[in-house]
Amino acid sequence: MEDLRRTTGAALAAVLLLAGCSSPAGGAPAPPAASASPAVSAAARGSALDQTAADMRRTVQSLRRVDDLPMYEMTFHGSYDREASLSEEDLAGRADGWACSLFHLAGERPLFGRNFDWDPNPAMVVHADPPDGYASVSIADLFYVLGSNAEPDPADPRTRRRLAHAVLTPFDGVNEKGLAIGMAAVPDGELPSRTPGRPSVGSVRIIRVMLDKAATVDEAVAIMRRYDIDFTGSPQIHYLLADATGKSAVVEFSGGRLNVIEDRVLTNFAMTGTTRERRMADTRYGELARGLPAAKTWRDGMDLLQRVAQGHTRWSVVYDLTDATARVVTGKRWERVHTIPLVRR
Repeated sequence: MEDLRRTTGAALAAVLLLAGCSSPAGGAPAPPAASASPAVSAAARGSALDQTAADMRRTVQSLRRVDDLPMYEMTFHGSYDREASLSEEDLAGRADGWACSLFHLAGERPLFGRNFDWDPNPAMVVHADPPDGYASVSIADLFYVLGSNAEPDPADPRTRRRLAHAVLTPFDGVNEKGLAIGMAAVPDGELPSRTPGRPSVGSVRIIRVMLDKAATVDEAVAIMRRYDIDFTGSPQIHYLLADATGKSAVVEFSGGRLNVIEDRVLTNFAMTGTTRERRMADTRYGELARGLPAAKTWRDGMDLLQRVAQGHTRWSVVYDLTDATARVVTGKRWERVHTIPLVRR
């Protein structure tokens, strides 16, 4: 990567805009401050309903049709304000939230896959090759640098400058050493107390730090332990890490500590202290876990992602941890696969 470093001397960004298709109901959240992580509500709380992501999932899963009147049945989970009026904004609020699905396929050619399920925002594949770190390819949701879900105009110099900041907001990615990282929302848990003097970074900024500085899962976890992760104004998230040696781990915060859990699949429930039976009861987790043993190729990985895709899946990516190639599908258009190399020269 030295030739590229001498040419650029800094991170490269903005090589591919990914078009959007479907989304859940509701508008986009407010943009974060420049140094913050994505500022969205973990619970998607409106003025009438107060539900965590787990509450919403349980409520939706309880819905069934009783007869052809039609009459339906549902069990509500969470709490609510019984005196609140209902606005159109409340009724159109998000019901799914950050419902992402990730997996690590170990083997002769290890792979890392993920569906990112969120708002209908444009996205960007970002190539970075910092002078003091590893080269990487990652994907960012552009709302968090543009403050809008409108298609950007790359011809506008101010827009181009904002787009360059996408290098600091990777939602998933892989580096030249074969370390892959992705995130998913998780119900709030008890976070560790802040450590005086320890630097603090946002929940996706830590992904950038790890991609730049870690070659293995163990090195990435060690980096996370050196920072306080700031979830202020954002959903709490947990991470799946995997490397080219075949090792993977889930990292999440609960019980006032950072927990490292051996697993190859990640969805949207807290995994600390859970049994295998409990994990398999989650629909998307179970589908991925059952499918991994037979999967061998990136096409198999993409097929797994197709099985667990949702109405608002924005992008699906399979990273090859051997050569850091990314294969990307946008908006569930499975017939069109973009092959993205580690470095664009």
